[in-house]
Amino acid sequence: MNQHPLKLRGAHGSPYSLKMRAVLRYRHIPFRWVPQGSQWDDMPPFPLIPVIGFPDAEGNYTDAQMDSSPLIMRLEGMKAGRSVVPTDPVVAFIDYLLEDYADEWVTKAMYHYRWYYDEAIAKAKQLLPLDRDQQMPAHQWEKAQRFISERQISRRALVGSTEQNRAPIEESYVRLLGLMQDHLEHLPFLLGTRPGRGDFALYGQMIQLLRWDPVSARTGIERAARMVNWVERTDDLSWWDVSGDEGWAGRDAIPATTLALLPEIGRTYVPFLLANDAALAAGDETFSCVIDGHGYSQGTFVYQRKCLAWIRDQYAALNVADRADVDALLAGTGCEALF
Repeated sequence: MNQHPLKLRGAHGSPYSLKMRAVLRYRHIPFRWVPQGSQWDDMPPFPLIPVIGFPDAEGNYTDAQMDSSPLIMRLEGMKAGRSVVPTDPVVAFIDYLLEDYADEWVTKAMYHYRWYYDEAIAKAKQLLPLDRDQQMPAHQWEKAQRFISERQISRRALVGSTEQNRAPIEESYVRLLGLMQDHLEHLPFLLGTRPGRGDFALYGQMIQLLRWDPVSARTGIERAARMVNWVERTDDLSWWDVSGDEGWAGRDAIPATTLALLPEIGRTYVPFLLANDAALAAGDETFSCVIDGHGYSQGTFVYQRKCLAWIRDQYAALNVADRADVDALLAGTGCEALF
């Protein structure tokens, strides 16, 4: 890496932006935080955040990339030490699955709790526009509040936040809180004594749910105080000591409390992925499935079809022995249906 810091374009209300900020802090990679759309945002335009700008030798940021999961792997290739990818390929696969679950399923709880409840909407519409310009004139601020709230509320059905889907989303969130409360009684991270991709992905969603959005935060404080504290810690792990490649659980010693997350993935995210994929293959614009005994419907998403393909690619890349060990870990969890 050269002498110029990376630039991270993001927003405080964006789970993926804070996910990447936490990764950069933990890995001791110099960067500058750039609020999206602010006077300091001089990077090339992109449709989504976060975006990382990679400087050339002269300090120009013409090379920029979005999407947190590929960004994490690009950083792995740029800088050694304090890796967030387990060295054992079986453990790394479980880590990848946990990251994808947090990024693509837990985010539904994040979106739902922010844009379904009036109390949360009132907070979000006021605060989110100020990321771009804290000194925004009052008339412009009011216009921005209307724009962002109307846009996000109008997208609820598309992304799954409906009255029909409220039970599977909220019950899944409550179960996750319980599972993490149990896990954090014994270990600081999902796969040992150092954080992986799954930890940072989960943190990105949960910092919004537990620190930012009022309804979900109250539930979290009542049910998972350890998780609330974990979010605060994981926000900046630059102080956390790691030594070489030590700290990862072995494939035969993945904590039982971590493996307990796999049936949760199997009962929620897996049927969602498979139904979305089947609907896209049939040319449908919406899909329906059963999640934990509840009917669930929403619009199809091409990106989640890519996620399913990428999970399968990771699985196919394992050698025969490693794949057999993954199969043994997934057996009976519902996750085996992915393959």
